[in-house]
Amino acid sequence: MAEEDRKERVDRELIELLNELRIALPGVQVLFAFLLVVPFQQGFSQVTDLTRYVYFAGLLSSAVAIAFLIAPATYHRLNMRRPVGEKEVMLFTSSKFAIIGTVFIALGICCSLFVIGDVLFGDVVALAFALGVALMIAILWYVVPIRRRGPTPDTVPDSLPDTSAHTKN
Repeated sequence: MAEEDRKERVDRELIELLNELRIALPGVQVLFAFLLVVPFQQGFSQVTDLTRYVYFAGLLSSAVAIAFLIAPATYHRLNMRRPVGEKEVMLFTSSKFAIIGTVFIALGICCSLFVIGDVLFGDVVALAFALGVALMIAILWYVVPIRRRGPTPDTVPDSLPDTSAHTKN
């Protein structure tokens, strides 16, 4: 199989990014919809001020996440016929938008868990659950991928040392 050229790689990576966002967007949209109806539920008026502030932080975080996660699709649509150099800038900018969007999704999830946990069990348990999930998300979404990543194709030397003598057949 022939190696892809720069244009093909950028186009493929843009498509991959947009496909990844198709997976993340429905989740954050459902979370946002859930948060929109919470204040109209019976009993919400009885939550503490802390819970009300955390709820609103979760709602805002979800809205910001939606904005950042939709931005790459809009960016692509407005600039899809640009030269490869501009598309590469679009790819890197859109990747940053996606990462920022996932940070806000994580915040929205944790705030939502706090609100639900507070209503069911109180502030201390709610905080413990929210922080536990925040830690799990941080590890799974950011720490593991960062620790596992290797060199990018642009940083791999043209000639790698021959390691075949060190492998068993």
